[in-house]
Amino acid sequence: MGRLTDKVAIVTGAGSGIGKGIAEKFAAEGAIVIVTDLNGEAARTVAEQLGGTASAYAVDVTDRATIDAMVEGVLAEHGRIDVLVNNAGWDVGKPFVETDADLWSKVIAINYVGTLNTCHAVLPVMAQQNSGSIVNLSSDAGRVGSSGEAVYAGAKAGVIGFSKTIAREHARNQINVNVVCPGPTDTALFASMGGDNPKLREGLTRAIPFRRLGTPQDVANAVAFFASDEAAFITGQTLSVSGGLTMA
Repeated sequence: MGRLTDKVAIVTGAGSGIGKGIAEKFAAEGAIVIVTDLNGEAARTVAEQLGGTASAYAVDVTDRATIDAMVEGVLAEHGRIDVLVNNAGWDVGKPFVETDADLWSKVIAINYVGTLNTCHAVLPVMAQQNSGSIVNLSSDAGRVGSSGEAVYAGAKAGVIGFSKTIAREHARNQINVNVVCPGPTDTALFASMGGDNPKLREGLTRAIPFRRLGTPQDVANAVAFFASDEAAFITGQTLSVSGGLTMA
């Protein structure tokens, strides 16, 4: 028996990277995984790889209608939602003064408003059940800042404050809400942000006490713990998964 046996778990941005790692970990722990991604084909591919009870939805976290349709579909099929993982995220690395308002809007919409949208859709369901677990992915950028990621860091800091607040508001409904902050993690998004530059990779690796980049599996392990009954008395907490790069 896995730690998440028969829990109905929605994971956003699960078509690749950290989200895919979380979906794989959840399936291995026995969850009924709802794989969602802006790229519906990628979501379906992951769901097919997971097999069993996994299903896929094309979801744009900035478009509430696609979220509502997914939630309705999950409830029609399974009758409940036990876990929500807000993993979907996006950024482009450049100094703040070189960015513009259009980029700010997109970064804030995906990384912050997207989390508001999914939580707003799912929290009433969990409150009615009087149970549930939400794990929101922030970033160490949201805790300590990150050069070239000013708006992203601000949005991710917002996720932390928002998560603590809904944790307080919904403790009476036996819903726990926690935050996982990945440090530098070896994904396609990281590569697109300059992580494919050998000098940058080497510099970051040297800066991390464990002397390696994180993997999606490292992050997924922490998320699975927060989503499990083992974390039932833990809420409003923020955990860095960064090999010691950030200590708090």
